[in-house]
Amino acid sequence: MSSVATINIKNLRLRTFIGIKDEEINNQQDVLINASIRYDASKAISENCIEAALNYRTITKQIIKLVEDNRFALLERMTHEILSIIMDYQDVVDATVEIDKPYALRYADSVSVTLTATRKVI
Repeated sequence: MSSVATINIKNLRLRTFIGIKDEEINNQQDVLINASIRYDASKAISENCIEAALNYRTITKQIIKLVEDNRFALLERMTHEILSIIMDYQDVVDATVEIDKPYALRYADSVSVTLTATRKVI
């Protein structure tokens, strides 16, 4: 039986400075963050305690701090930095992060960028 668990962080709504136009540089905008994190949960399953699990609350707090305390020209950069936070946890097998920028285009609900990383097994 597989012990790889998937944690999904859905629709984390934050405000940040994102973009290259003057109004984007000077005014915070909403972003919507989704992350799918697969990790080896064998210790969490066998020990049945939070210390053995990947703490999604800690990861989310790191993401919030990064997004709210920084300015980004591009969605690609913000997505990469969030993915890096997640991949710093050694139990993570792979992760996907998607960030939506609502109303970035006149006739679209949003524009999004998605990046995926996979840990190389040696």
